Amino acid sequence: MVRLALRVRNRFKIRGTHSISIDPTAKLRGCKIVIKGKNNKLHIGANVRLRNCELELDGNSCTLLIGDSTVIGHNSYISSRESNTELIIGEGSMLSRNVKIMTSDGHDIIRGGQRISGVWLADNVTILKGVNIGEHSVVGINSTVTKSIGSDVIAVGNPAKVVHNEVSWRNELTY
Repeated sequence: MVRLALRVRNRFKIRGTHSISIDPTAKLRGCKIVIKGKNNKLHIGANVRLRNCELELDGNSCTLLIGDSTVIGHNSYISSRESNTELIIGEGSMLSRNVKIMTSDGHDIIRGGQRISGVWLADNVTILKGVNIGEHSVVGINSTVTKSIGSDVIAVGNPAKVVHNEVSWRNELTY
């Protein structure tokens, strides 16, 4: 019988000064951990199992806590983003594959000079053949765009329908 030891590497990209604690019994395989900003806190508890996940803290004073004995499946994306946000995954939690948990839309959506909820071109969007998306428009998460949409709108759903006009998006994260 021959046993091969496969070493799966994790990637860390850390900028700034942060509080990071990973319990020695935690097993991370093929994970990417990105921490940007100032004074962020990452805690990974005892007996946690992470496989091919991406963890992100992006902002100032963000917190991501993963409780003891939690399992998170591959291709999952966990993000505590925007200043002073906190994301806690409780002890004994089980997340399957391809799970996304985010504390931010990633980009501000502006209507009448005020920030409103939304995303710009969200996860799992499908745009069908022959469809045009107008400039500065937003397509919501899991939407399917079957017909062209104009500029400066938010469209959501399956099939996607315009739900807001005269919007714009911008990314203004500051450190």
